[in-house]
Amino acid sequence: MSVALAPSGARRVALAYLELTKPRITLLVGITAIPALLLAAGGMPAPRVLWAALAGTLLASGSAACFNMYFDRDIDARMERTRRRPLPSGRLSPANALAFGFALAALSWATLLVFTNLLAAAIALASIFYYAVIYTVWLKRRTPQNIVIGGAAGASAPLIAWAAVTGQVSVAAVLLAAIVFLWTPPHFWALALVRREDYARAGVPMLPVTHGEPETRRQILLYTLVLVAVTLALVPLGVAGWIYGGAAALLGAGFVRGAWRLQREPTPARAMRLFGFSILYLFALYVMLTIDAIARHVPPLAQLLGR
Repeated sequence: MSVALAPSGARRVALAYLELTKPRITLLVGITAIPALLLAAGGMPAPRVLWAALAGTLLASGSAACFNMYFDRDIDARMERTRRRPLPSGRLSPANALAFGFALAALSWATLLVFTNLLAAAIALASIFYYAVIYTVWLKRRTPQNIVIGGAAGASAPLIAWAAVTGQVSVAAVLLAAIVFLWTPPHFWALALVRREDYARAGVPMLPVTHGEPETRRQILLYTLVLVAVTLALVPLGVAGWIYGGAAALLGAGFVRGAWRLQREPTPARAMRLFGFSILYLFALYVMLTIDAIARHVPPLAQLLGR
């Protein structure tokens, strides 16, 4: 009997470590790096650089998530949404989570340094520090603008990718990062509207707790409008083409419509719909940007389009 149960126990531990990395968020972070790699290379980058940049970015994101769960374990235990995470639930010890975070950070640094360059590795390490210390330890418990300022860490993937290919960071890379940065507040505040009592109970000064729900909905709409404007600016600036532009316009219209309807119909159901759509929005936007980059820069599609 003990032999039969051993794999099940090992699997539970492995899944707990995986959960520490916030795999869905980490996957979304990785997706935002892909078009940056293609655009920076003007086509397909060298396989070594491509896979190392993706691996290093995913490892950095997973490391930052581990540190976030380590430092936030007291808050997570008081919140309904997070109390079943590995640390508050007791499935893993804080020491093991901390060690895992450092291990992933070391692997990210080594992967990017060996197979790409120092700048990409440094940006990845800085993003881990920023998310773990500047956002989680310092900002999250002190200011309602926590998620705005902290959003810079989640926007680092295009910068890492661009630096991995070119050894520098361009204006185009900053614009790709700005999209994620501007997307983060309306995405997270939509969830915070639904989980307002959770944050209040945990003592986290999220915007709905400190400034009220009407102001939060207003900020969601304002950030969404600026976000959509930046996404569309990629086309006239020559970063992206019409395939991406058409998709960005349609997706942006859906996001603005959702934010506007939340203003007119301020219900938890409407906020959750906007939260769910925001995830689909970012995923679809970067997938279409990837398709656009392949069509414009990677033969034979570029040749078929006359480029």
